[in-house]
Amino acid sequence: MNLDECLPAALRGAPITNIGAGMSGAGVYRVGDAHVLKVGARNLEALRHAAAAGVAPAVIHVDEARAAIVSELVVDRGFAPFAMNPATRDAALDLLGATLARVHALPAAGPPANPAAMLRELAAGAPPFAHEVAARVLAEAPPPADRAPVLSHNDANPSNLVYDGARILLLDWDTAGVNDPLYDLATIALFLRLDDAACLRMLSAHDGAPATTLPPRLPYLRRLVGALIGNMMLMLARERGHTGGGDAMPLGEYFTKMRAGQVSPATPAGQWQFGLALLTETSAR
Repeated sequence: MNLDECLPAALRGAPITNIGAGMSGAGVYRVGDAHVLKVGARNLEALRHAAAAGVAPAVIHVDEARAAIVSELVVDRGFAPFAMNPATRDAALDLLGATLARVHALPAAGPPANPAAMLRELAAGAPPFAHEVAARVLAEAPPPADRAPVLSHNDANPSNLVYDGARILLLDWDTAGVNDPLYDLATIALFLRLDDAACLRMLSAHDGAPATTLPPRLPYLRRLVGALIGNMMLMLARERGHTGGGDAMPLGEYFTKMRAGQVSPATPAGQWQFGLALLTETSAR
């Protein structure tokens, strides 16, 4: 594909640099100094709504025939350090909860997601440890869903959050769809390893009212997300030739090594270690 043809006329001829690819296989490129091109994007309607609402980078150009979208380049100051710094942690949780509430206010249409069914399918061919963790989660009686379904980002992990110093914007809307609003909160709680007090603060900001008790469905969804993404990472690693084995490390240790450049979720070995770490975290809860 000629990437230049995916651009609006005003940007054609600008330097195009490959800056990565997501798990969906979509290519992501920097265009000049101020724009990003994504080729192979899905769910363009949700992305348009999110950009218009200010919870995704502004959309500059859409080429539906090529599934290509050009958006503004947002300089990321790092949400994880903002959230992990004791001096700014409360402000980060408040902003995160309020941002996810704005996501959940976007128009939603279509059948609801069924992450338990996805986990059941993935676990069928999983290694014993992964299958065991999945089986324990699937054997739980899910707490009742007492919130109306909303448009959920469905992949609210830190790599999809951009913090520019004032706003949180979400990237990669490919998997967005109708889901329980607590699903996004459970996902980010898992990846940021939030304790109950932090979850309550985030939930309060999301609901716009003080939360004093953690809904049982949130920790349940946190375990479900951990088992689902853990199994998914092992599957991706095996598809890319990883032979399995190795000792699991705690999730916190994995993130420390990732920040130090010692492991990478972009490699088969890093995906395998990441999957084991997520499953270990899930198994401990």
